[in-house]
Amino acid sequence: MTVLFVFVIGFLAACGNNSDEGRADSAANAGSKDDKEASASEAINLTYFSWDPSMEETNSALIEKFEEAHPGVTIELQSYEPTDYWPKVSAMAASGNAPDVLDMSSGYVDEWASKDLLLNLQEYIDADLNEADYFTDVFNAVRYPDKENGDMYAFPYAWVSTVLFYNKDMFDEAGLEYPTNEWTWDEFLNASQELTIDTNDDGNTDQYGFWFYGRYAQIEPWIYQNNGDILNEDKTEFVVDANGKEALKFLTDLTTEHKVSPRPKDVEGTNQQDLFPTGKVAMWVDGSWNIANNRDIIGDAFDWDIATVPRGNNWSEDVTYGWPDNIAISKTTKHADMAWEFVKFMTGEERSVEEFAGGKVPIYKATAESEAWLENDQKPANKSIILEQGELIGRNSYTPGWSEWRGYGAAEGSGMNGEIDQVLDGVKTFDEALESLTPYANDVLERAN
Repeated sequence: MTVLFVFVIGFLAACGNNSDEGRADSAANAGSKDDKEASASEAINLTYFSWDPSMEETNSALIEKFEEAHPGVTIELQSYEPTDYWPKVSAMAASGNAPDVLDMSSGYVDEWASKDLLLNLQEYIDADLNEADYFTDVFNAVRYPDKENGDMYAFPYAWVSTVLFYNKDMFDEAGLEYPTNEWTWDEFLNASQELTIDTNDDGNTDQYGFWFYGRYAQIEPWIYQNNGDILNEDKTEFVVDANGKEALKFLTDLTTEHKVSPRPKDVEGTNQQDLFPTGKVAMWVDGSWNIANNRDIIGDAFDWDIATVPRGNNWSEDVTYGWPDNIAISKTTKHADMAWEFVKFMTGEERSVEEFAGGKVPIYKATAESEAWLENDQKPANKSIILEQGELIGRNSYTPGWSEWRGYGAAEGSGMNGEIDQVLDGVKTFDEALESLTPYANDVLERAN
């Protein structure tokens, strides 16, 4: 039994060489320079696979513009829903026939790079781009093998951060102060309890104070705001430290002990991202991309805003959990230089602000910092905090084998996702789930590394 979940970025997903010699070898494997560059009389065909059919019209317009600027180059666009996209591109890559250019989830960069499926882009980036024009803190999500100093195997076009959504009308009715960016766990829990209401005294909760959906976007932000972790320093072992365990226990207790969040089985058949905008819960932590969905569903039904994720008992500094959506180049492309020109075009100033609905932030700073993106005439009023968070993004849990130990794709219902669900639904205790998860995750990590 699972809650329906629209996985926007598709999470919902031979080692790279950091030396110049490794990059040169990578480019050589992708085809010689003469083969890669188009001349006026030479035809180059590139395939581009996208995971978002709703962007097909926008992508097609950008492709037409790119083709006009590059005579002799044709880009073939194919768009798929995320549920179909990953099985298809994974099978193509395994057969050595991956598309030249493809949308790439941050959660899959390590897996694909470790299998030598992606082209190392660092040499191109160093030569062509001024990093000051971009939100570089999110670059770490696509670096491999080291997240701080590794090379980039994809390039972002947009990024998101996790925020606390809250219903201002419910806070007003309860006589509560709105969340602040300095909110503590105690303040958050007190508000959640005050906002959990049985409106007709029939013994059933009609309004919950919070909605905890036990996935990465709802878990890691709390762990990092408590100065904790679930992986060792080099991300080769699943090790929940004391602060990480405290955060996980706090989150699961919201459902099992404090009863301020519904159980997954109680909301079966409902899209998890629809509970807040339909007024069933007062607060919710998830990715900023949900701003668009909130606007569509809420309309003028109630007032709402966003704040940062509350600080834990062991908080030392604000850390934002966020990640980019990216475009990558297959290692097997025969036209690497032209593929890079296309990626550069698709991630820079050519993209208009209208393409970034709601809370998705353009990676190109000038576009993101425009009045058009801030949308001061729309909710949430506090949208500018997302840009501030862009300077605080630096930690994530992405590893080779991430989708398997986490519990996505073929591993759906198992891994960390499955264990958390069993705790929330009362099937296992917290300690039982952690005891079961740890060896499973470490087996995956050992095989993946």
